[in-house]
Amino acid sequence: MSGLLAGQVALVTGAGGGIGRGIAARFAEEGAAVVLHCRTRVESAGEVASRIRESGGRAVVMRADLTDEGECRRVVAEAAEWGGGRLTALVNNAGVQPTRELAGMTVAQWRAVVDTNLSSVFACTQAAAEIMRGQSGGGSVTHIASIEASRPAPLHAHYSASKAAVVMHARSAALEYGPFGIRVNSVSPGLIHREGLEEAWPEGVRRWEGAAPLGRLGRPEDVGDACVFLASGLASWVTGHELVVDGGVSAGSGW
Repeated sequence: MSGLLAGQVALVTGAGGGIGRGIAARFAEEGAAVVLHCRTRVESAGEVASRIRESGGRAVVMRADLTDEGECRRVVAEAAEWGGGRLTALVNNAGVQPTRELAGMTVAQWRAVVDTNLSSVFACTQAAAEIMRGQSGGGSVTHIASIEASRPAPLHAHYSASKAAVVMHARSAALEYGPFGIRVNSVSPGLIHREGLEEAWPEGVRRWEGAAPLGRLGRPEDVGDACVFLASGLASWVTGHELVVDGGVSAGSGW
């Protein structure tokens, strides 16, 4: 690898899931020391951390419930402490994607998605920025949004709304944190492969592959590559940007 992130200390939230695992692995491959956050999937995150260490990198797993503001602040502070007082990159990847009709959705069900997908982004970014603004070189924050931020699907109203807000939070944060050398961007993935997806949703996978100019599902590493770029010096003049990683699906006609 090219060592694009050599010397960096990165926190990746939601690193027990497929996309988070891919992001964490790519950061480590490019030289970053990586904190893998998870809420429940400790074994999954631990497998990635073990592989990173076996390859000569630095990695640690930290648990936290990011629907709790105090837990957001704690995991950010502990990540920086583990990194020797530095935190140069944060990837806000933790999220949930339940399906439910709007007509029967309760406020509690709405809030469960918004608190996980949006409020945690706000709290983790705020905590990380307090550290980054006081260190040489500032830092970068990348939010994992979704193409559903602009192209919603049925039964995903709470999810789509939360991801649209994540994109706008990145733009707003870019304006306010830019003077401190902190860049904030978002990555909006399309459909990303996960184990069993083709068996569970064969018609959806076929439709996606037919609509994608590149003719395939995304891989977690595709999202990881985008995040590596945004955290690296190659993106030193990129902030407030939404990078769509969807194989070209959103470039197509909607009718």
